[in-house]
Amino acid sequence: MFITDIKKVIDQVSREKGIEPEVLINTLKEAIISAARKKIGPRADIEVHYDNKTGEVEVFHFKEVVEEVEYPDSELTIEEGYEYDPECEVGDSLGIRIDTEEFGRIAAQSAKQVIIQKMREAERNAVYENFIHKKGKIINGIVQRFDRGGIIVNLGQAEAVLKPRDQMPKENYKRGDRIRAYVLDVLEESKGAQIILSRTHPEFVIELFKTEVPEVAEGIVTLRGAARVPGVRAKVAVSSSDSDVDPIGACVGVKGNRVQNIVQELRGEKIDIVQWSPDIARFVCNALSPAEIARVIIDEDNRSMEVIVADDYLSIAIGKGGQNVSLACEITGWHLEITSEAEYSRELKEGYDTLMKLKGVGLPLAETLFKGGYSSLLDIAEAEVEDLTQLTGFEESRIKEIMDEAKVLLKEELSGEGSKGPFKKEQDDEQIREGEKS
Repeated sequence: MFITDIKKVIDQVSREKGIEPEVLINTLKEAIISAARKKIGPRADIEVHYDNKTGEVEVFHFKEVVEEVEYPDSELTIEEGYEYDPECEVGDSLGIRIDTEEFGRIAAQSAKQVIIQKMREAERNAVYENFIHKKGKIINGIVQRFDRGGIIVNLGQAEAVLKPRDQMPKENYKRGDRIRAYVLDVLEESKGAQIILSRTHPEFVIELFKTEVPEVAEGIVTLRGAARVPGVRAKVAVSSSDSDVDPIGACVGVKGNRVQNIVQELRGEKIDIVQWSPDIARFVCNALSPAEIARVIIDEDNRSMEVIVADDYLSIAIGKGGQNVSLACEITGWHLEITSEAEYSRELKEGYDTLMKLKGVGLPLAETLFKGGYSSLLDIAEAEVEDLTQLTGFEESRIKEIMDEAKVLLKEELSGEGSKGPFKKEQDDEQIREGEKS
């Protein structure tokens, strides 16, 4: 046969490349069928049998017995059929065993190329199947080389890429260094599986906690989410299903050993571990730690919240470059606006004063309107009658009077501002210039 010791080859390739023997055997069969058809004809019905124990390959060419042959590569006459089966009849299909040596050098070479191509495809598929299950997990590798700012990482069976945007700032590696990263994606491409790594993704921090905190693996502590400014600061939300287990303490560890291991892996990135709560207001307050929150005003329709903090805690709540509030927004999924108590009091007074310009609106009603989200004349003028009726308990006719008055006052304010606007100023400037000329 044109392939010798085929069983030994299949066993070796299967062992070294991690490809199932059945895949290689099917590849071999396809290659032999391709070679046979090149020799015999494209219509030839070829079957290949492989003995798993001995590695012996048998090839059969099936032809239909007919009275008159039209397609020699798939038909034979009854007289020719008697040579293989004396009891054959017209319409029977006879399997004629053929020697693979008959395929010739060109056909054998073609079969070899098909086998090589199919084995490469099988190897690529095997790599994809082996790594697709590791998507979303941490993997270890060795820095192999660098390519246009990216790091090519050797994972043993395959190579992965750590693109510049997925690298931690100020991290430097050299060839041969060990590296841990998060498997961001595994793509099946024509050239093989492309494995994308990341060290900046928030899930990388979560996976690191899973490896460091046994209570997480046991399901006692749940990691509710993470947000990061890679290399600078991260927030991780945690909760516990056991009232006797402090989730923050479990993640920090004795003398902070658990969280410090993660901080070291992240090259000093500061990690805030915050208590998750189903009460969104409490969760937001925890997420903004270490700032102390005075009060929160919730707008559920827009998933936004105004957070009022003591004047001394304003800069802490916002954080350097807005990092603290930005991470809190990301981890809670709410838009947060931070206001100091002094600023809030000023806005509150201005809002009350504005609303109290309306006839019959005293401090109690102004407070009710303000707390209901109506802090200006424009809010009142554009409100729905039903909403204000429900909020205040007034008759609809009274509400309409208040709204009409708000529109009048608003129009007066706008016309007053218009007389002092840019156009009036341009007229004044023009008069001054004319005066200078005269």
